[in-house]
Amino acid sequence: MGELAEIPEENFTAEEQQEHRIFQDLLKSVVGLEECLMQGGDEEVDVVAELLTKGASGARCDDTKSLKGSVLDWITPKGQSLVPSLSRNVKIDRGFHHERTGALLCPAGLDWSHLETRAKLQSGEIVVTGDQWLLFLYADYHYNPEDPWNGLLRSALPVQAYKHVFTSPSSVDREPKATRSADVFQVRFALTSSPVFSRTDTVTDSERFYNSILEIFEDPEEKQEVEDLAVWWNRQIFPSYSTAQRPLVKNSALARIREKCARAKEASVCDGGSGDA
Repeated sequence: MGELAEIPEENFTAEEQQEHRIFQDLLKSVVGLEECLMQGGDEEVDVVAELLTKGASGARCDDTKSLKGSVLDWITPKGQSLVPSLSRNVKIDRGFHHERTGALLCPAGLDWSHLETRAKLQSGEIVVTGDQWLLFLYADYHYNPEDPWNGLLRSALPVQAYKHVFTSPSSVDREPKATRSADVFQVRFALTSSPVFSRTDTVTDSERFYNSILEIFEDPEEKQEVEDLAVWWNRQIFPSYSTAQRPLVKNSALARIREKCARAKEASVCDGGSGDA
């Protein structure tokens, strides 16, 4: 696109290639955006950039405020209460300062129940980097070091968070769970004691956390696991979702459209063959 369109992709850094793929997805999802950018002047491009930035910032702010209290409901065992209790509006006692949030934020492979490990996490002696994935990402908050893909991103927490943000808060408690993918970044932030969301925050290391997950999604060596994960998420959205092809209902509108299209193609091929003769 534009003056860089003729440059081979391999000439760009891995980060630039990743950003380009994200940009291409954005162009596909926003009808008319590419035309606007290509035909508009610098002023129009600046306006689009400003609107995208403002929209992303506003949405993130709304989600952060909304999830801050709701996440406490989701991490509280049914019929019980958190001890000590946590404020829905103030996060200072979350993170490694609290038993429940600390256990969920504990890096996979570390044992939160080990008192020395817990103390080092609380004091900051053990620094959790963004590429250390946390237990809340795993189904039932259980990590198997012999099979690290097992249960990854199949936790109930991201499912509830995504539903809360992209559908309606009331649907979180309804079955079946309807969602598309995990809003793991917002969940992670909601569990921490950090008061302000920032991608450059060295405590939460959010940008590195985001990139580490994006990298594994795009890794061709992990294609099968990623496809299996996509199927799992699709089944959370649609209870009757199946990867198997279903035959069209006979005489349905769609079936007739496909039939008419097939006849037209067949006639076109026949006409072409007659002309060559």
